Amino acid sequence: MYSDFLLIRKMKQGEETAFDFFVRKYYQEILTYCYHHCPDKAYSEDITQETFLRFFAKLPDYSYQGKTKNYLYTIAGNLCKDYFKKRKDLPVEEPASNIQTASAEHPMEQVLNQLMVAWAIQQLPTELSEVVILHYFQELKLTEIAALLHIRLPLVKYRLKQAKTQLKTQLEKEGFHESGKKPSGL
Repeated sequence: MYSDFLLIRKMKQGEETAFDFFVRKYYQEILTYCYHHCPDKAYSEDITQETFLRFFAKLPDYSYQGKTKNYLYTIAGNLCKDYFKKRKDLPVEEPASNIQTASAEHPMEQVLNQLMVAWAIQQLPTELSEVVILHYFQELKLTEIAALLHIRLPLVKYRLKQAKTQLKTQLEKEGFHESGKKPSGL
């Protein structure tokens, strides 16, 4: 496996296999990130492709500093923000979630729970939802999130705690308990 430093060097030399390897290495992570920020699957794929196109366009000027993935996340994050700026005037649609195969026992209940959590995350302020998505869906460490967002670690911890509190409040307000089930009678 190539390190990012070698990949960058080979890409700057014009080796097509390095470009292919680089895209395969990061594509799924960037796509997942975009999908969590932009529920429109087709547009998420477009944003992901645009992320790599912009990275490659700036490649001659790119100086490797050990944070290539963070740079890709930054590009993708900016493109996702642009998406929402364009959509401000449009009516808000129900957010979709990246639904994985539900359990055989209660598939509808699991799907509803996932949709409810996705909706609740969308209700959070941007700075809180960003931390939740990066930590729980992208599985980044808190220190990695701090570096990516250019904030200090205590602020990341604070935002994550605030997000959890607000999510719990929002879900309880909508009738969901910690078990993920609506109380009987609803």
